[in-house]
Formats: sequence, C-alpha cells, structure tokens
Amino acid sequence: MENALLELKGKLKMLYASYGSYLLVLFKFLLAFLVFEEINRLLPYVEGLDQIFVVLLASLICSIMPWNLMVFLGMGLIVGQCYGIGIEIAGFALALIVIMVILYLRFTPQDALVLLLTPVAFSFGVPCLIPIGYGLTRTPSSAISAGFGAILYYFMELVSDNASVLTGADKEEKIQNLQFLSDGLMKNQEMMVTIIAFVTVLVIVYVVRRLEVEYAWHIAVFGGGIAYMIIMAAGGIFLEATIPVVPLVAGTMVSVFVGEILEFFFFHVDYKRTERLQFEDDEYYYYVKAVPKIKDMKKSSGRKPEEVPVDSAVIRNRERE
Repeated sequence: MENALLELKGKLKMLYASYGSYLLVLFKFLLAFLVFEEINRLLPYVEGLDQIFVVLLASLICSIMPWNLMVFLGMGLIVGQCYGIGIEIAGFALALIVIMVILYLRFTPQDALVLLLTPVAFSFGVPCLIPIGYGLTRTPSSAISAGFGAILYYFMELVSDNASVLTGADKEEKIQNLQFLSDGLMKNQEMMVTIIAFVTVLVIVYVVRRLEVEYAWHIAVFGGGIAYMIIMAAGGIFLEATIPVVPLVAGTMVSVFVGEILEFFFFHVDYKRTERLQFEDDEYYYYVKAVPKIKDMKKSSGRKPEEVPVDSAVIRNRERE
C-alpha cells in the first residue's frame, strides 16, 4: 500500500513539475467556484448574484489573478447578498468585514484565504480541518484569520436563519435589526467555543509537529483532533452551548484523515534510518539528528529509498537560525 502511495506521490510531483502553472489556474478556478457557490447557498437573496454565469465569470477572473482578489470578491458577494435582505444588514456586514480585513492585513496578510475557507469547511462539516491544516503548514499567527473566518461563518448563519425576520423592516426596525445582529454574535456561545478551539488546536498542532520526537506530525494531527473534540464538548457543557456530537466526531475524523494526507505529501520521512551526525568548526561542535525523507518507493528487491546527502554548512546555518 505504501509503495503504491509513494508511486502516486512521485507521479503527482512529475505532473506538477510539467504542468504546474496550468494546474494552479485550474485549482484557483475550482476553489473560487466552490467558495462563491457556498456563499450563495447560505445567502441566496440577490438573484443576479446567484446566477451560474456570474459565478463562473468571477471564478475565471480569480483563476488568473492574485489570491487576495478571491477574498475581496467573496467579501463583496457576502455584502451584496446581505443587501438583498436590507441595507442595514449589508452595512453591518461591510463594517464587520472591514474590521477583519484591517486586522488581518496588519497581522496575517499571507493568510487571507482562510477567511473564506473557514466558512466552506463549516458548510462541509469539517471545521477542525482549518486549525489542523494551518497548524501543520503555517504558523500560530494563522489562528487570527481562522478565528475571523469562524466569526464570518456564524454571521452568515445568523443572517440566513433569521432572514424572514430581518427583511422588510421600517426605520425603527432597522435599528433593532442591527442590535439583533450585534447581540447574535456577541452572545453566541457556540461561536466563542469554536474560536477558542480553533486557536488552541492550531497552536497545539504547530508546537507538537515542530518537536524533535519521532512521528511528531502524526502525534500533532491526532492530538489536534482529540483536543478539538474535548474543547468543543467541554465548552458545550460549561457554556450551555448546543454542540451536536455525531457531526463533531465525524467531522473531526475526516479532518484527521486529511491531516494525515498532508503529512504524507509534506513531511513523509523514514524514522528507521535516523542518523545522528557530528560536525565542528573553529568555534563550535554541532550535534545533528538527520531523518531522511522517503522519496522513492521501496522496490521488491529490497532497495532502500534514496537518501538525501547532508551538507554540513547548511546544517550549521540552520542550527544558528
């Protein structure tokens, strides 16, 4: 089984090396289409924005433009759909998004896409995938954008669940609608628990996968999944928030499985051939633990995977950093 996976991994790398630019365009197109469709599914209140032609055109533009354009178009789509309910709802959404954008541009501009990926993950029932995935591939600062993404999802859910009440309000009711939205977010215990879980799990996964222990990435993935379920369950009990158990467990299991896939493609190593190396210069001795990557599948003849030569100068530079 492992040999087949390694062979598939090698073929995918060769395919990406040959057609990487085209595959990236296709991936961005599909991702943008998915994001815009999910937004329209949650907020289907402006018929013109919900047209498949509009979604396809916006996705096509995003496929050849920088990633941040997808974020801004997605945010604009949310505001536009909220306008279909009422101008005060659109204004509240715009204010919320502006605050998020200002803060993420200040702290985590490289994680803009997670603002939209988080609502999509919620829609597919795998919210745990966000802190696990970003904990494996990014830094703890990504928790800021992930938390904003959770707020954005719960806002869209709040608007969607109460659209009939918020629609057609007069001047006095518009003010009440703004108060209703503000209270709906500030007093949403489930959202608070989710944000705490996101931040905690992302930091746990990041810290554990950087530990100098064997199978650190596996431990990080499973530990993150367990921590997410414990925090969500405990939060539901202490804060009296409604946390569905079956979707929680099922979504976490899927997220852990995807995390293992990420480990296979980004950090697949052979701990059985770990070596401890020693180097020295005029000022220091360097003791290095070298774990070879698994790059080639093991042939039936028993040939070991190809080892990557270790350059002592590179190791010294990395140790100093």
